[in-house]
Amino acid sequence: MIQADRFAAILSALEAQGACGIGDLAQAFGVSEETIRRDVRQLESTGRVLKVHGGVTLPERQLEAPYRTRLRERADAKRAIARVAGDFVENGMTVLVDSGTTSFWVAREFLHRKALTVVTNNLEVAHEGLGLGDHRIFFAGGRLDVDYRAGFDADAIAYTRRFVPDVAILSMGAVDAARGFLDFDPGEASYKRAVLDIARRVVVVADAGKFGLKGTMHVAPFTDVHDLVTDQPPSPDVIEAARAAGMRVHVAA
Repeated sequence: MIQADRFAAILSALEAQGACGIGDLAQAFGVSEETIRRDVRQLESTGRVLKVHGGVTLPERQLEAPYRTRLRERADAKRAIARVAGDFVENGMTVLVDSGTTSFWVAREFLHRKALTVVTNNLEVAHEGLGLGDHRIFFAGGRLDVDYRAGFDADAIAYTRRFVPDVAILSMGAVDAARGFLDFDPGEASYKRAVLDIARRVVVVADAGKFGLKGTMHVAPFTDVHDLVTDQPPSPDVIEAARAAGMRVHVAA
């Protein structure tokens, strides 16, 4: 396992467990404890972890509720989706990642690629990419929403629209066969709507729990999206609507 993959695996373990022992991590990854200590020192230097006696933990404020809560909801499904969606990203690409928690897991999956230009309105995605490899990280700021750890306002939209992403990774709050993709927060929905047309390929990531939810804000019809990645086969009406719109559906194994 290369160092970048260990970084991602260490952070993933901390998200799941809260804290890990140095010896446990060394055994899990088949490396020496000194190798893990070096990894931890590098991660600590960028503020992503905190070294404690005999182990490592996440900084107290790295992922605050309710973002932390959403990140852990259906985490296994989101990781499965991320493994599939991450394959759309190739070395040297420009990638847009939005503020959704599934998008965060996708970013973790593809950040082992090389020479990426990553554009995001999510503080956690930006933080995740800093110091990894030779990536260029661009953060679309503006006024930050504390619950979403992200910027959604006109400044964030205008900054993001300066780029032409090869791939845009967008999470969605609800998927409806008749209406397409929907969300619940007005700012989050507005940001997604505003950046749909700038990407060469739009990939929506949504776990099966999002199907059938009654979203309150319309984001996009199926015709505006190239690929939908989910963790379980959608209902026949969604499959048929996707086929009619020319959108491909990928189900993570």
